[in-house]
Amino acid sequence: MMVATGENLAQGRAGSRGDVDFYGAAWCGDCRRSKACLDRLGVSYRYHDVESEEGAAEEAERISGLKHIPVIRLGDGSVLVEPSDTQLASALGLEV
Repeated sequence: MMVATGENLAQGRAGSRGDVDFYGAAWCGDCRRSKACLDRLGVSYRYHDVESEEGAAEEAERISGLKHIPVIRLGDGSVLVEPSDTQLASALGLEV
């Protein structure tokens, strides 16, 4: 599932890489996969654990409109929800 706001994600924007917020949980397989993808791509991000960080779950739901994780907000304001590795890399203007 992918929710896009802001710029067209298919275009990918290098500016998106500068300010990434990642909302997830340790028990979530999709979160572990997406974190590993960002790490492989060398993208730094701020991790917000929706289980332990006060307000993180509510913020993830507010920005995505959904109760699904991972929620990844890029620097250009785009929001990805449960993206594939290919979708995530493309949104960042990178290749998997």
